[in-house]
Amino acid sequence: MMSSGCVLSSTSTANARTAFSPLNCATRDPSFSSPSFSFSNRTFNPLCLRSFTRHHGIRIADKSKTTTAFRVRSHAAPYPFTTPNVQWISTVSALVLVLAKGTTVHKSFLVPLFALQAPAAVFAWIQGRYGVWSAFLALLVRLFFHIPGELELPFIALLLVIVAPYEAIRLRDTKEGAAISLLIAAYLAFQHFSRTGLEKSFDQGSVVATLAVIGITVASVLLFI
Repeated sequence: MMSSGCVLSSTSTANARTAFSPLNCATRDPSFSSPSFSFSNRTFNPLCLRSFTRHHGIRIADKSKTTTAFRVRSHAAPYPFTTPNVQWISTVSALVLVLAKGTTVHKSFLVPLFALQAPAAVFAWIQGRYGVWSAFLALLVRLFFHIPGELELPFIALLLVIVAPYEAIRLRDTKEGAAISLLIAAYLAFQHFSRTGLEKSFDQGSVVATLAVIGITVASVLLFI
């Protein structure tokens, strides 16, 4: 009898410890049925840290992991030569080469180069309502006024992007399109440096066109690799 009493006493003490243990959050006391302290069929235990944080929406983050991740993100610099940035460099360089003097390259090759390497935002704007209206107004001006040949290239580029079929548009952002753009850029660079000369290409009258050719070539190489 004495031993059985000790067993019962120890068993009740263990149950009490289990019921009030902060680590035992899933234990439910059937005798306690207050609706204000019952959440999701479980008894709210004020000593249970997990139950308290789940009820009040509090999250405890690992300080060491959070600090390490913050340090990595704060010291990591963004990569400047992303695809949209390189496409903008190519587009601006092509526009500068269209308007630049001191070069004898065939500037009509810049039209398909623009269609292949234009940024997605510019391409979508041209194919949208504003681009169509811009091409329409440019066509009306071309019918009644004389426009120099170099200034007609932006208008031709607008029309080319608007009427381009789906199979041609699919070449954008592909290795095939990047290879075609690289061939065009290499041909323009060969024409510019072979006709102007390496020494005269950096003179005052040709330096702008030379920088534009270099920008187009470097952008085409970066987009290809």
